[in-house]
Amino acid sequence: MLSTRFAGNFFVSLLGVWDATESQRGGSHPTGGLCYYLSPPESWKSVTGDPMHAVLYVIFMLGSCAFFSMTWIDVSGSSPKDVSKQLKEQGMVMRGFRESSMTHELGRYIPTAAWFGGMCIGALSVMADGLGAIGSGTGILLAVTIIYQYFEIFVKEQQELGGMGGMLF
Repeated sequence: MLSTRFAGNFFVSLLGVWDATESQRGGSHPTGGLCYYLSPPESWKSVTGDPMHAVLYVIFMLGSCAFFSMTWIDVSGSSPKDVSKQLKEQGMVMRGFRESSMTHELGRYIPTAAWFGGMCIGALSVMADGLGAIGSGTGILLAVTIIYQYFEIFVKEQQELGGMGGMLF
């Protein structure tokens, strides 16, 4: 919208230049600016024509997924300090470690696992975009995650009701 309304503005062009013609994925597509480099390449031909676009897209996807994964462990209560506290409340201890040293020990593993997990999610999204999956790789990951959460809720409710019989009545 900004690109069509303020086409000559330097800052709008820096943000993104859009082509109004239909792309392979539907709708208009970026042809320049920051939005171009953060969007997935249209085809393998465009990857060979502009490899910098593909490299920056992959770096952006892997980096942003890793960053959000690291942020999520702090927000969700999965940080090393929180996990150490939860283990202590459950009566679980690591032999030879106090709570502070256990926090330090968990701090060696939890952030690395979160970072690597986020990078794997980003790699799956990049692969789905590269293989031309219907929709985007990120959309597929969101859909699968949401469906799996509904499945977990369904299983939990079935266990509380005592099987399939409780669902029919």
